[in-house]
Amino acid sequence: MALLTITPFSRWADITKSDTVNLDGSVSATGAKVKPCDAIYVGGAGIVVAVMSNGTTGAFTAVAGEILPLRAIRVNSTTTTATLLLALYL
Repeated sequence: MALLTITPFSRWADITKSDTVNLDGSVSATGAKVKPCDAIYVGGAGIVVAVMSNGTTGAFTAVAGEILPLRAIRVNSTTTTATLLLALYL
């Protein structure tokens, strides 16, 4: 089993779920110049549909209080049911 080392995060930002607007406010489809977050904090349980910098998406089921170690550029509003999401940055 691999061990995950947790590094303290230095800042955070509220995530507004959107199918077109990235975490930095841009609308780049591939996120070529978008700085991805280092993780996503999930305050309320549900599904998180994260978009990575290459444009691929993944659906992750999360419990309340979980930190997803995802370098995402956006969280889609369609199908995302988790609430109180925060983008965490190192």
